[in-house]
Amino acid sequence: MSTFSPVEEAAARLVTDLTFDAIPAEALAGARRLLQDQLALQVGSAALPWSQAVLDVTRASHAPGTAHVVASGDAMSAADAAFVNATFGHGFEYDDAHRASSAHPGSCVVSAALAVGEELGADMRDVLTAVVAGYEVYTRIGTLANPDLLVRGFHPHGLLSTFGAAAVVAKLRGFDLETTGHALSIALSHASGTTEYTSGGGSIKRVHSGIGTRGGIRAAELAGAGITGPTTFLTGGKGFFRAFAGREVGDEAAGAFGLGQTFEISRIWLKPYCCCGINHAYIDGARQLTGKPDQVESVLLGIQTGGDVVIGNQNRNAYAPKIIEHLQYSLPFQFALSMLGRGNGFSTHQAYLAGQLDLGEDSDVAALARKVKIEVRPDLDEQYPGRWVADLTVTYQDGRTEHLFVDNPIGTAENPMSQADLDAKFHDVLSSALTEDRRAELLRAIKDGDLDQPAAEFAKLLRV
Repeated sequence: MSTFSPVEEAAARLVTDLTFDAIPAEALAGARRLLQDQLALQVGSAALPWSQAVLDVTRASHAPGTAHVVASGDAMSAADAAFVNATFGHGFEYDDAHRASSAHPGSCVVSAALAVGEELGADMRDVLTAVVAGYEVYTRIGTLANPDLLVRGFHPHGLLSTFGAAAVVAKLRGFDLETTGHALSIALSHASGTTEYTSGGGSIKRVHSGIGTRGGIRAAELAGAGITGPTTFLTGGKGFFRAFAGREVGDEAAGAFGLGQTFEISRIWLKPYCCCGINHAYIDGARQLTGKPDQVESVLLGIQTGGDVVIGNQNRNAYAPKIIEHLQYSLPFQFALSMLGRGNGFSTHQAYLAGQLDLGEDSDVAALARKVKIEVRPDLDEQYPGRWVADLTVTYQDGRTEHLFVDNPIGTAENPMSQADLDAKFHDVLSSALTEDRRAELLRAIKDGDLDQPAAEFAKLLRV
């Protein structure tokens, strides 16, 4: 009999009871799409300066092991390899998102499942099952805490990745219910990270995924060794929901973790734009406007409370970005880039990083951004919980106004990216890292690969 409280037991039971055969077809398809997007980003982002810095530091202090870093092929412990790979995958604001938890599960669960799978000699069936288990625990805890984590200044991914990685390891190691519960409980002690980077900058944000993922792996290792955690780690008076979200969650929330619920991994959000996902609905809206940018008099953008903390008025560099982190979290500048037709994708942000895109105060992008006013709209919080939406009103110099409302930006489950567009993103991100033949081989393995293939053999396809 479990010693854990109902919600905590339900979260652990989701992990222990999940089998590959119990994963619905749409959830398995979501897991494969997640693998395709995330693995491309891990390899494609490995050469970024902060990615290389993390790899250098880890090389100097890593524990030996049989898991591998993507691209470079460095062999090290699963915890260290997952730390580096998760950092790569979350390294350029282009990785998947989950609307209802305001977080980015893919870089955590994919990196943990592959690294630990290599270490344990698991096959790809085991890896996919662990990915789903980790994703579901991560997102279902996160959904119950949304939007309070963001509103209070926390980075949801930094907090939730510990739970996701712990669930992945518990599944791969075949922990029983009690040990799985303790793995998740100990993961709470690793939860950390705020969104101050949206205002003050700092490439440490890129590393939050690695920090949380390694913490979750270590939490599961400790549980496997007999270390225990509090049995009320989610719902207790000093548990996750009260300490981080500032509110109480009752026993009725146990139902959110049932395997009969819709699998969240079937509702992944794959990004077409290389910036914070809260910007995406506004970017879609800007692309639909019919007026010319040089005729704009003013722009009014209605925003939700949590969104304002991250990309709006509470982001002190939103109107004057000076570094790449500022730009990727600036609503006025992302809106202006879109309306001016400059693009919001991988190449645009790479150009800015390389000093090839002028966004100084005399640029046309800055001039248009200065015409943007951001208005906090609590009514949008109430009407659209768990979804980042955009309300846009543009007034032109001739007095004409244009109003647009965007609920489901491109890439969300409600407005999914086509497989053709996802394939195009895959090839674009990997174009400088892998040859066309290597990219095709990797894509075939992800989409249609043998489930009995050892994870270690699959991982060889990720080396440059």
